[in-house]
Amino acid sequence: MYINIHHISLFFVSHIAFMERKKTAGRRKIPLEKIEKDVDRYSTFSKRCSGLYKEGSELVRENDVDLGIVLTSPTNKTYAFVHPTSNAVIDHFDDQIIAENSRNKVNQLNDRLNELDEREEIAKEKLLALNEMNKTREKNRWEFIDQLNANEIIKFQAWLDVGEFLLKDQLPEASSSSQSPPEDANI
Repeated sequence: MYINIHHISLFFVSHIAFMERKKTAGRRKIPLEKIEKDVDRYSTFSKRCSGLYKEGSELVRENDVDLGIVLTSPTNKTYAFVHPTSNAVIDHFDDQIIAENSRNKVNQLNDRLNELDEREEIAKEKLLALNEMNKTREKNRWEFIDQLNANEIIKFQAWLDVGEFLLKDQLPEASSSSQSPPEDANI
């Protein structure tokens, strides 16, 4: 393979000369920040707006898609590009928004249901523990009475008699002070 070094060096020289003559910056990435001068901001908006419309029409032509672009200028004027119609684009997004909202609502309700299921399980466990405690307490109470000797049984009987006397003493006072029975009378 034969390479002419003269042509390669000539190419680099002409390319460098071309770069030196270039007066503009060309296409380069511009950092995103607010453009302070109003005239420059309006001009940039206009250029980018037409660029978006051009890209949008290419997307529609090449891919046969529904497309909607809505822009508000720095002077608060609204510009729109829609294909095929604004109603078709809005209906498409309405369906997506409704579906997304429905999914979110279902997820929230499922989370709430799971939380309530967990609370129910905890409440059931507590209820079972309380029932077991009450059974144990009653069993222990009767076991305690069964284990008393004769002297302890006499003391316990005296304690019950005093309680009964105090209750009977207070019962006539309670019935005369109010005509209706107290709320805790059945206890």
